[in-house]
Amino acid sequence: MRDYRAWCFDLDGTVYRGESAIPEAVGLIELLRKEGRQVFYMTNNSALTPDQQAEKLGRMGIAAGPEEIMTSSITTAGYLLNEFGKQDVFMIGEDGLRQALELAGHRIVTAGGETVVIGIDRDISYAKLASACLAVSGGARFIATNGDRAFPNERGLVPGNGAFAGLIELTTGVKPTIIGKPAGHMLSEIAKIHGVKKKEMVLVGDNYETDIAAGLRFGIDTIHVDTGVTRTEDLVRYPEQPTVSVRTLGELYE
Repeated sequence: MRDYRAWCFDLDGTVYRGESAIPEAVGLIELLRKEGRQVFYMTNNSALTPDQQAEKLGRMGIAAGPEEIMTSSITTAGYLLNEFGKQDVFMIGEDGLRQALELAGHRIVTAGGETVVIGIDRDISYAKLASACLAVSGGARFIATNGDRAFPNERGLVPGNGAFAGLIELTTGVKPTIIGKPAGHMLSEIAKIHGVKKKEMVLVGDNYETDIAAGLRFGIDTIHVDTGVTRTEDLVRYPEQPTVSVRTLGELYE
């Protein structure tokens, strides 16, 4: 484990649950920083800006700078700009998505638009979903920041962005392009921006279908931890296995 230069941590279910840090993850991150390793945080959660996410981690006693955080919102905004140029976007989402889209030069519209982007929205409503469906049915491209059907908090698993994207898909018959994990876009951005090679990177995550699959697709080593969505005993269902699986991240240093 000590040979990796860049450690890329998922957040929900790996570093924390809701507003509660996972102690073994905090211990590992502190050790890595003492050893001079690069630590990055990558999250499918599109709600928070990098500054807000860094502040959240800081409240839990976890050191993080905004430049160390890669969100599905940032990656989505960059993907749209690189592939299609500046867009008129109808979005469902929160501050993190709105800021990322606007900083990339896209224009937020209240109806229609060239592109519909859906991210997690804790104030989601029938009206918002209906407007998104109408725009997609009318020919707008359909982008989901991530496809997570559920994510863990202190109470258990709650609906994720993929659940809402699935409703739009079911209504319109149009499948979204999913930008976040399990696609490798966030890992690619980290490698490019920070100048690290694939052999120097490792991804740490709890969810096989998003975190571990993203690492496998991108071609880097992966560490599965049994503190979130995918239980260790369920890994046998998958044909390709993570490099390492642990019950807690404490097993990597205790």
